[in-house]
Amino acid sequence: MLSDSSPAAGETIGERLKRLRQERGLSQRELAAPGVSYAYISRIEAGSRQPSVKALRRLAAKLNVSADYLETGSHVDPRAARELRLADLELAVRLGEADDLEGSLEEAIAESVADGDHTSASRARFALALLLQNQRQYARSAALLEAAVENEPFDPTGRIDLYANLGRAYTEAGRAQEAVALFERCVEECSARGDATAEARYATLLSYVLSDMGDLARAEDVLRQALKRVNNTGDPYMRVRLYWSMARLAHTEGRETIALSNVRKAIALLQATEDTLNLARAHILAAYITLSREDCDAATTHLDEAELLLGANLTPQEHLEITTQRARVAALRGQAAEAVALGRKAVELAKEHSPVDRGLALAALADGLTLTGDLADARVTYAEAVDLLEEHGRWRHAATACRAWARMLREAGEESAALDVLERATELGMRAVPDSARAER
Repeated sequence: MLSDSSPAAGETIGERLKRLRQERGLSQRELAAPGVSYAYISRIEAGSRQPSVKALRRLAAKLNVSADYLETGSHVDPRAARELRLADLELAVRLGEADDLEGSLEEAIAESVADGDHTSASRARFALALLLQNQRQYARSAALLEAAVENEPFDPTGRIDLYANLGRAYTEAGRAQEAVALFERCVEECSARGDATAEARYATLLSYVLSDMGDLARAEDVLRQALKRVNNTGDPYMRVRLYWSMARLAHTEGRETIALSNVRKAIALLQATEDTLNLARAHILAAYITLSREDCDAATTHLDEAELLLGANLTPQEHLEITTQRARVAALRGQAAEAVALGRKAVELAKEHSPVDRGLALAALADGLTLTGDLADARVTYAEAVDLLEEHGRWRHAATACRAWARMLREAGEESAALDVLERATELGMRAVPDSARAER
């Protein structure tokens, strides 16, 4: 702490802000930042306004002090001050406060590198990479994460979040083979260290990439090997992850009975815990599977359970998935107006999500438009849905949408067009289950 003779001793926040500003030769207008106007600064200095956490962070950055010092007058050395600022930035990323963070994190990286503080540089790169992933800038995110692990010992057990996000960035940036190589290396290293829990987590991530690439047999083998190891550890959460992944994989292959069996195992394990978040997500997955069997009642029950468990914690992604599935339920039940309304809502929600999510939402909307007799819009919507799903390797979903599209065309008397679409559905269906996977069956 500062001594009583320090300028900061006995100061209010406003007095400290004014002193620091004047010491740096800045006017209130020059100190102002997005969301922190000069009038706001004037009120803080006058003592009529308490600054928010965000305002403290932005003003501290411009004054080259820590937010903690600006608020309390507590003095720390430059490296400690940087760590405090970095902790503030990391928290802001976690809370989704995107405003003005990129520049601050870039400054933190440059400052840490210049000072030889490799730990802080790695933390800042990781935080910025997460921010960029939220903005779907996966190529830049991958480059930052590569820099974060460069010249460091390979430690997949100690840095699971970093390697998991690097693999995700590779995948989303169209570098799936690099994601496979990374996760295979992580699995091998965790196995050598005897860390079955970390091995199972990487095996799950590896299976996702392999299944998205269409290598379903290999994905299933990875999961089975991991499940054997985890069963000996008694770790229920890892068994949940693996049952969940096996359900997802079987659903991708169209083996809905096996998919449903595995997701029920995951739900049963989660019900014995207080993990309501993952239990809700398991119910969402179960809704996907039961809808593939056109079991509307079971799907509705799972969706109701998910919404009840999530409550106010419903994320935009979960909101989108539930809305899309409810649109499909309404279409299967023949509730045309509700299916279109929910489908349009899902398409709107999908604007900020992946092309696959948008493709699934469009397919649900097209089903509803068909029921209302709006065939011109349905035709265009099916076409866009199938193109998106095919482009991003979701061949089974694309084939399902094609078959619904062909039924619509046939009922409209467009037999030739229907046959063309059915031919495309057949081709997509063949791509959905590669020869290697079919041979093992």
